[in-house]
Amino acid sequence: MRRRHHRVTASGARWPQSERLRRRQRWYFALMGVCLVLILLAWNVVRLWSTTAAVVMSVVAAVLPPIAVVIANWGEDH
Repeated sequence: MRRRHHRVTASGARWPQSERLRRRQRWYFALMGVCLVLILLAWNVVRLWSTTAAVVMSVVAAVLPPIAVVIANWGEDH
């Protein structure tokens, strides 16, 4: 099992700006990737068995981009 190394500082300083940005970018691309996979699966595979399931997957995929943008733009003051 791999353990994450957390920085511990006496001053309680935050992570560097570049690390926070990189983390937000990873979340954004992961969510957008999930969105893309949902759409592709819904209308190329799932619709053959259940149109309702394909529509539900599309609705979930439609909600993900705004969530991804909020995460990507989550400022330092939050």
